[in-house]
Amino acid sequence: MSSSGQADILHADLDSFYASVEQRDDPTLRGRPVVVGGGVVLAASYEAKAYGVRTAMGGGQARRLCPQVIVVPPRMRAYTEASRAVFEVFRDTTPLVEPVSVDEAFLDVGGLGRVSGTPVQIGTRLRERVRVDVGLPITVGIARTKFLAKVASQEAKPDGLLLVEPDRELAFLHPLPVRRLWGVGAKTADKLRVHGIHTVADVAELSATSLGAMVGPAMGRQLYALAHNIDRRAVATGVRRRSVGAQRALGRAGNTMSASEIDAVVVNLVDRITRRMRAAGRTGRTVVLRLRFDDFGRASRSHTLARATASTEAVLSAARGLMAEATPLIAERGLTLVGFAVSNIDRDGAAQLELPFDAGDPIALDAAVDEVRQRFGTAAVTRGVLLGRDPGLEMPMLPD
Repeated sequence: MSSSGQADILHADLDSFYASVEQRDDPTLRGRPVVVGGGVVLAASYEAKAYGVRTAMGGGQARRLCPQVIVVPPRMRAYTEASRAVFEVFRDTTPLVEPVSVDEAFLDVGGLGRVSGTPVQIGTRLRERVRVDVGLPITVGIARTKFLAKVASQEAKPDGLLLVEPDRELAFLHPLPVRRLWGVGAKTADKLRVHGIHTVADVAELSATSLGAMVGPAMGRQLYALAHNIDRRAVATGVRRRSVGAQRALGRAGNTMSASEIDAVVVNLVDRITRRMRAAGRTGRTVVLRLRFDDFGRASRSHTLARATASTEAVLSAARGLMAEATPLIAERGLTLVGFAVSNIDRDGAAQLELPFDAGDPIALDAAVDEVRQRFGTAAVTRGVLLGRDPGLEMPMLPD
């Protein structure tokens, strides 16, 4: 929450980021429906979204909805460079920047009035700089709390700016659909709809206890707070990475994949994660599984190991256990995205040594494989289960 009580928190969010980069770099794509990624939609331009095309949708379904869609392959290096340039603009605007993902951030502009003007003036200049310097459209929401600033940016999309004045917060928030509340996905929305709850105003009329009886105590308390715009989180700068993760979109193809094919995806993701951990000298204790389903709902499961590790085998064993636990849910709802993360990170890479200290240490084997890959390339050594399989395109991890 803004310490001044004023609307001086900005949520800046690039519009259809990957697709916008493609339209920026290829003028023939501008104003046309564009999808990044063929097998699975990684991003869709607003022209494509107008036909119902959405992220994580299968490429075939996207083409059926929009036969004239133009499909382009992803260029991750271009997106990384664009993100870096945009964040330079953010940090030139204010030192108080909290990254949320590669294409969005919160900015605290409180106290900059004398040197930079009002939050609206600051947001307007930020949008212009991103447009001119980086060539991309960006939407900015401005409010007193982080939660409401993000809602404002969602309402202002695409390529807009919206200020929610402190004395108009609930008037703005309450008419919105309940899905605008953080944490409310399709499944939670369905639970609320059964009780006749469709808007944020409907939620605000209930107590935290009543909401908890419908969606669980923790979620009930969260919904009650957000429906009254209670959000005391400050913009946090210099946040250290709390997890190392990777995810892969499967699209509708995920529903026809065999158990062995899904396991190969799991192996590939865990291999990438643990390799990065060892390269950064990190160990971790908690393995987190994140799933997305056909209805665009999400679920997560976690398992905390007895000790911190960066061993591929140890993390893979936990990951497979989590997938086995989630199998009934996947069979019921259909799987379109799978991701893993290792949290409870030890930044010093501390790991408990175990007796006996023999040559069978899995970390020693991992280190040898890492060295071979570093010298001769990632494909020089691979796991047998991955031979002949498409490793797929890893998507950036996004917050829940």
